[in-house]
Amino acid sequence: MPTPQSRSRRTWLLVLVVVLCLPHTVTAAPYFEDGFLGLTQQELHARLGLPQAVRDRKSALRVFTYYPISDWQKYFSKLVSPENGEDVYTYTRNGIDVRYSFAYTVDPNDTSDTRPLFVRLVDIEFTPPVPIAQIPSLVPEFVPSRDPQAPAFRSNIWVLLFKGPSSDAARFLIKEKGKEQLDWTLTFQLFSLQGLPDRLTTKAPVDRMEISTQSLQLVKQRQRHTHEAIVNPYSPEFAERIPPPAPQPKKIPVPHYAE
Repeated sequence: MPTPQSRSRRTWLLVLVVVLCLPHTVTAAPYFEDGFLGLTQQELHARLGLPQAVRDRKSALRVFTYYPISDWQKYFSKLVSPENGEDVYTYTRNGIDVRYSFAYTVDPNDTSDTRPLFVRLVDIEFTPPVPIAQIPSLVPEFVPSRDPQAPAFRSNIWVLLFKGPSSDAARFLIKEKGKEQLDWTLTFQLFSLQGLPDRLTTKAPVDRMEISTQSLQLVKQRQRHTHEAIVNPYSPEFAERIPPPAPQPKKIPVPHYAE
């Protein structure tokens, strides 16, 4: 007659065999408070449902071809690498069309035929363009800091905001050479096709934003000539800035004639 110990061992062996025979499912967790970066495609679909469409970038520029999800799954996904397809979700919020597109990456060390995709970037477009002040009400994942010292930068067409602590795990999403020596932080980058005014205000129009991870060290060390540091535009202090003095009209030179 089997002893209780032998029955217990057989039970554990049976459980182990059942677990090993189950389909392998990769689970991930978001690296930052946005809740998206680092998720697997499977987890994203479980949260948001299947996308309405998939788009495929046709060049280095922002040129895309959009496919219905059914057509992508049946045919087009077999013609390109899976990570080339971006899942697209469209919402209407406060009368504005808000389109999310999720770009993916893969683990370069995973050589399996069914290697999972991980969210590396979220591209959010607004139609029509919206002022900077309105974006938090349209994108729930965007909760900007109100600290005037929160790292913020600008150029003539974008505003870049850093938020929260860095994440060692987020290096997985980066292709930058030497990424192991840098810290990677959640960023929100707001783009304006019309260009931003010299004196930036929260009324400036924005066409789209990107949720990604960037390195503050990299910006300060190598990109200081292209990234102008500014006061956090979502801080109370930003609105209280003293306006620059009005430009003085140039005097019309008066000609002097010989006597």
